[in-house]
Amino acid sequence: MVLLAAIDQGTSSSRFLIYDSDSGELVTSHQIEVRQIFPQAGWVEMNPREILETIEACMDRVCDNLRNMGISLSEIVSIGIANQRETTIVWDRTTGKPLYNAIVWLDTRTAELAQDSIDRTPTQDKDYFKAKTGLPIHPYFSALKLKWLIDNVPEVQEALSAGNLLFGTVDSWIIWKLTGNHVTDVTNASRTLLLDLHKRKWSTQLCEFFEIPQSILPTIHSSAEVYGRLSWGPLKNVPISGCLGDQQAAMVGHGCLQVGDTKSTYGTGTFMLCNTGVKAINSKSGLLTTVGFQFGSHSPVCYALEGSGSIGGNVVRFLRDNMGFISTNSEVEELASSVPNTSDVYFVPCFAGLYTPYWDSTARGTICGLTQCSTKAHIARAALKAVAFQTSEMTEAIQRDLDGVGKIHTLKIDGGMTANKLFNQMQADALGRPIVVSKMAEISGWGAAVAAGIGAHQLSLDAFSEFTNQVIRYSAEMPEDQRLEEMAKWEAAVDRARNWAAIEHHTPIKPMPLPSPSPKVSITNPLFHKPAGQLV
Repeated sequence: MVLLAAIDQGTSSSRFLIYDSDSGELVTSHQIEVRQIFPQAGWVEMNPREILETIEACMDRVCDNLRNMGISLSEIVSIGIANQRETTIVWDRTTGKPLYNAIVWLDTRTAELAQDSIDRTPTQDKDYFKAKTGLPIHPYFSALKLKWLIDNVPEVQEALSAGNLLFGTVDSWIIWKLTGNHVTDVTNASRTLLLDLHKRKWSTQLCEFFEIPQSILPTIHSSAEVYGRLSWGPLKNVPISGCLGDQQAAMVGHGCLQVGDTKSTYGTGTFMLCNTGVKAINSKSGLLTTVGFQFGSHSPVCYALEGSGSIGGNVVRFLRDNMGFISTNSEVEELASSVPNTSDVYFVPCFAGLYTPYWDSTARGTICGLTQCSTKAHIARAALKAVAFQTSEMTEAIQRDLDGVGKIHTLKIDGGMTANKLFNQMQADALGRPIVVSKMAEISGWGAAVAAGIGAHQLSLDAFSEFTNQVIRYSAEMPEDQRLEEMAKWEAAVDRARNWAAIEHHTPIKPMPLPSPSPKVSITNPLFHKPAGQLV
């Protein structure tokens, strides 16, 4: 038996998963929730130590599972990483300690900085660098988060002055801690607003514009090659040989390898990627241009158009934690099913602004159409429909940009929300086209494991293409005139949500200190307690 492993580190949890390379079946896995920290409105952080703690605890549990199953750990030939993207971490290269909390992709504290940056461009246009980076100037991306850290955190400034500052997205932090190497892959690099998409190198122009020294940035590699070997623990010397941003990992996991192949993942947010092949299409419809994957340093780069949505599973969490409508996420389907429709209620849950296609960081959550007859069931149903409407907007934008290049026939979807059959049918109805839901629950982990297998020369792309991903199909049942009417009302509700939070100039607030590590798990990784050793 040859086993492929994957670390899947997301906004809500960390996972470690083991797959059979011959069948793609999940052998065993473990998952631990990771805390999100909200120091003030619009700020979203995570503890970098806790990210590593939970990964280590998951790895230990999975290794125990394998031993109990009578499977030797020597069967694991590679480890891949799928990670939340854009989330920004800074640390000291000599001590290995994080210098501040991770600033999460959802965080909007840099809205004012983003506007100042837009004003500094010759055209005062958020898309001034888009032809080079594929991205607008927006708080979502890593460059502005890193700039904020350099400008506002004394410990970061001291480490920079001493030549000890290192920056990375979550993949870089994980790889550095597990192997000692400061690297990233091209998919994650393409989410920083610092990468020249066409040269696949850090852009001197962008680094100078944002006043970020290139010396603190990780080395860029392909998505499938050996970045280093684990330097500790029961899996010591196993190579980390695959790395993809989590949405690109899901794209690979779905087998979206041909132009026009499209997937949508419903995690904390909603992310749709469409394969555009070796051509990087500069979107005219508010989409992002990003790297899809590169399977080896000498292999061609595959690009993708992306719709990034701030609305996803976070709206279900909001109904649970903030409103108290439900006790568990699974209850939302029953609550929403208790009414036949939303009774004309529209919920735009853009708690951290709107992403594709609006890129409006001042938008805020809005509920329209409430009457005395409205109930929490109507709001819950409207919340699910909001995610479906958002996905429909993305699909239409992608199809416009694909004009003459390809066509979306069927949308492949995955993520926690797809366990909700009512939501899946809502999604097919909002799109007016069929969707397929993967029966593989851990599709992002599988994509990362595939990349690692290719990077370690244990799996070929041709062999992977032969895997059959079992799916459940949903067809649109809503009349077209009703679909168009609902989309028009959704767009009207979005207009009411936009430009709500005015950007105000204020004195910078002192950053919150790092919290203590979570008491849930213990740390045995020696890299937490001493400076990083020699590079592998």
